[in-house]
Amino acid sequence: MRHKVGHRKLQRTSSHRKALLRNMAAALIKHEQITTTTPKARELAPYVEKLITLGKRGGLSNRRLAHARLLDDAQLVKLFDVLAPRYAGRAGGYTRVVKAGIRASDAAPIAVIELVERDVSAKGQDSGPVMTDEE
Repeated sequence: MRHKVGHRKLQRTSSHRKALLRNMAAALIKHEQITTTTPKARELAPYVEKLITLGKRGGLSNRRLAHARLLDDAQLVKLFDVLAPRYAGRAGGYTRVVKAGIRASDAAPIAVIELVERDVSAKGQDSGPVMTDEE
């Protein structure tokens, strides 16, 4: 029986699941909106909410705790300097999961997870190579 056992395993080992959530949290903080499967999005939401709460509390110990869970210095700075003041007046509920249909290749349910009151210009920022016309 699985009484009182929380969280989805997502068909991964514990270390792989931890790395997955860490990378997805960094991507969500960076772009403020990402598309993924619905189960992954639903697992990511409380993970990111707790990180934002650490950012709101501030202080060195909370910064170290957030760094241990995130391991991305640039996103840690954004978490404490941009997102924490943005959500200072909000008592939780920093993320939103919106179902976005079914993936064509394998029929997996897709969802968009985004930060509430997000900065629209952050989406797609600094992701992948930039195409230039110099060739």
